[in-house]
Amino acid sequence: MFSSSVADPPLIREPLHAPVAHLIRGGVVEGIHYGSVVVLDTDGQVQFQLGDIEAAFYPRSALKPVQAVAMVRAGLPLDGDLLSLTAASHSGEERHLAGTRRILELAGLTEDRLRNVTDLPYDPVVRDDWIRAGRLPSRLAQNCSGKHAAMLYTCVLNGWSLDDYLDPKHPLQQAIAEIVEDLTGQRIAQVTVDGCGAPLFSISLHGLARAAARITTAVAGTPEARVADAMREHAEMASGSGRDVAALMRAVPGLLAKDGFEGVQVAALPDGRAVAVKIADGANRARVPVAAAALARAGVDAGLLTEFAGESLLGGGEPVGCVRPVRALDPVTLSVCA
Repeated sequence: MFSSSVADPPLIREPLHAPVAHLIRGGVVEGIHYGSVVVLDTDGQVQFQLGDIEAAFYPRSALKPVQAVAMVRAGLPLDGDLLSLTAASHSGEERHLAGTRRILELAGLTEDRLRNVTDLPYDPVVRDDWIRAGRLPSRLAQNCSGKHAAMLYTCVLNGWSLDDYLDPKHPLQQAIAEIVEDLTGQRIAQVTVDGCGAPLFSISLHGLARAAARITTAVAGTPEARVADAMREHAEMASGSGRDVAALMRAVPGLLAKDGFEGVQVAALPDGRAVAVKIADGANRARVPVAAAALARAGVDAGLLTEFAGESLLGGGEPVGCVRPVRALDPVTLSVCA
């Protein structure tokens, strides 16, 4: 179904994004969100595309399931909630902090070995409670700490050095890069540093969708299937309570979904249908309804996606509009604007 050959890297160029969503207020288009969208069918062929799906871009945290697969292939023995946390952009809830500590304990390490940046919890409510309690930013609270703890554990298991585990030339990062290329089916175009300090690999939006489909269609028991099962069964560990990506996985049976900063979303079904979205201006308010429209394009029952049609725009405290996917993407429209 999906080829294992690796193509040349995507071109580094200014992406040729297209309008993907309109900001409608009172029946007038007040703003336009540009971006790109790709929908793959069960055979891995492009069923629908909008914008530029082949230019090099940074998938940000949407690539974490691929990184988790690489670590499992390298011997990481985690499953269930802790493997979901390995692929997480977590909210900083106590369950996430406790899970990260558990991974570190399994590795025989403490949190001072983490090399991700210090931060406050990602979830606004959790962050406010954290500040009221007088707690300071920490590496444990930062949303990538589960991934970093798992990276350290993988290094311990393989006898790799710990202090430089974020160096792109480190054996761990080389192993991850190899799996990124394997699952996306293309060479990496560029390597830089992600917000947490880990290497960030530039691929194409098309490649991101391919990788998600490869993960969800993998044979049971494989590293890919283990990651997909863990994230679907423990969606709140991969994100957090109240997060849209967790709600999306709960709403659509069998769906694997992961978001990323700067308006990135990827999602795939067990039969190989997959979607990937990049919002050019990084706006979450467009990411969610555009991703929902893309899933409807892929054949997901629109009735399962109504809660992801986008938040209403308010005027005087009353709904006066919405963010609506362009009709090229969503001819029926999942959302009805005032």
